[in-house]
Amino acid sequence: MNKPKVPTYGHHKPTGQARCYVNGKTVYLGKYGTEESRIRYGQVVAQVVGGTTADPFVAKPGAPQNGPTVNELVLAFMRHADQHYRKDGKPTSEIHCMKAAIRPLVELYGFNPVDEFGPTMLKAVRQKYVDSGWVRKTSNKSTGRIRSIFRWGVENELVSPATLQKLKAVAPLLAGRSEAKDNPARTPATAKQIEAVRPHVSQLVRDLIDVQRLTGARAGELLKMTPEALDTSDTVWLFDVDGHKTEHHGHSRVIAIGEQAQAILIRRMKKLKNQDRVFKMRRDSYTTAVRRACQKLKVEPCTPHQLRHALGHQVRGEFGLEHVQATLGHADFSMSERYAKVSIDRAVEVARKIG
Repeated sequence: MNKPKVPTYGHHKPTGQARCYVNGKTVYLGKYGTEESRIRYGQVVAQVVGGTTADPFVAKPGAPQNGPTVNELVLAFMRHADQHYRKDGKPTSEIHCMKAAIRPLVELYGFNPVDEFGPTMLKAVRQKYVDSGWVRKTSNKSTGRIRSIFRWGVENELVSPATLQKLKAVAPLLAGRSEAKDNPARTPATAKQIEAVRPHVSQLVRDLIDVQRLTGARAGELLKMTPEALDTSDTVWLFDVDGHKTEHHGHSRVIAIGEQAQAILIRRMKKLKNQDRVFKMRRDSYTTAVRRACQKLKVEPCTPHQLRHALGHQVRGEFGLEHVQATLGHADFSMSERYAKVSIDRAVEVARKIG
């Protein structure tokens, strides 16, 4: 079912009023740029997305209320987020995702009191994501990020618990039941794709491709590898990833490295110090190098992440799902230390045969 797009906040210069268009009619919102016009605009958008008719003749700016506005809540949260979403002293990608999710919220409802923000307003923000071309999963995740801001507000006594409870009632967009598009399912990189790309990238990128396809490591994990982080005491090496993606959940991540990958690492580490990175490259540069090679060759584009999927596909066929889980680091966070040890043993078994 197609929903109407979110109307745009505009300026009617002859009268100095803010306006938007709903069903072909002009809705005047009050003096352009004022708090009252912004509040009225947000109310109209909520009506449009909620399926009710916006009355173009009745202004409903809403009387000022006590308590913080959405703008004030967002500002307080971002001060917290700038410290919270950090790893090794650097901002994580989540802080950028948060900022992108917040922009439509502030644009539509920044001047509204936080406890006026309800389900139809949250759906209006989500519709902004969809109108901007965001895929369904990203729209759902960003909607969840908005809820997390209000959850933080409850925790810090800036938002009423009843407000958060109402926002939880907004169901996620479902596949095939909304206008939001879905990305095509990711498929593993094929051997043909990999072999076509390898001769057309630098030695550094080629080594990264080979080690990633042999170990199933995430690109970010390999790019932080140092000689001192490797346990080379056995025939299969172990790389204990410090500060990996799921560390904050209390989950350990150990990558097993077999003989073929070891040979590449030995060559790369000949002149390195213990603290030096084995692969001195940024993740986005790695991704760009692979994609450009695909474009140059006019082959189906692939990403470094698909190399990980390629190994997972191979391991699933030769060993089974539990070995995929162990090799790619998808173990359940609630599993015991005993299960973690079993996972490492399975990863070593895969590395001994494949890597």
